[in-house]
Amino acid sequence: MARVSQEHLDARRRQILDGAARCFARDGFHATSMQDVLKEVGLSAGAVYRYFGGKEDLIAAIADEAVGGVRQAFERAARTSPPPTPDVLIGRVVRTLFGDEAHRRGGLDPRVYAGLIVQVWSEALRSERLAATLDEAYAGLRMSWARLVGVYRASGVLAAGVPDEDIVRTLIATAQGFITQLAMFGDAGPEVLENGLRGLMSMNLQKAS
Repeated sequence: MARVSQEHLDARRRQILDGAARCFARDGFHATSMQDVLKEVGLSAGAVYRYFGGKEDLIAAIADEAVGGVRQAFERAARTSPPPTPDVLIGRVVRTLFGDEAHRRGGLDPRVYAGLIVQVWSEALRSERLAATLDEAYAGLRMSWARLVGVYRASGVLAAGVPDEDIVRTLIATAQGFITQLAMFGDAGPEVLENGLRGLMSMNLQKAS
């Protein structure tokens, strides 16, 4: 029997994940069955179950991929010298998730993909397994962003006195808020987030006090 290449295995896994994402985005997690996924991807049950044990495995993989995309974007930014300012940084992150490449992810447009991510968050409130998956993923994400905050401090652009963890959580909340607005209203583009952050960063705090 011919040996299947890793490229083929990766492509098949991608095919299944993209098809599942389309199903979940269209019908929701609870209304989607594994039979729906099989029909969407045009594969046999054996072919799909070789990669994923069931619907929960698919949901967990989609959740991990979404968080991983944000983490990778921040890790790349942390290697930039000098580091990008928060407006540029967050803009890069949301474009990683919702830019041209994201349009090709499962055939989902940005608003639909954002809605899928919000579904994942909601599902984590009832699924201990998914909650644990997200907890682990976000712990790694916070570590990556904390390194970036350290780069800010080392370069002298960030004042002392504010805990790194507070800054990290605020950056995460900003990205999460953008995703929620995009999912619910569809009128938030990366440039809106960049311009808003840039405006806040330009505030004259001496006049404000």
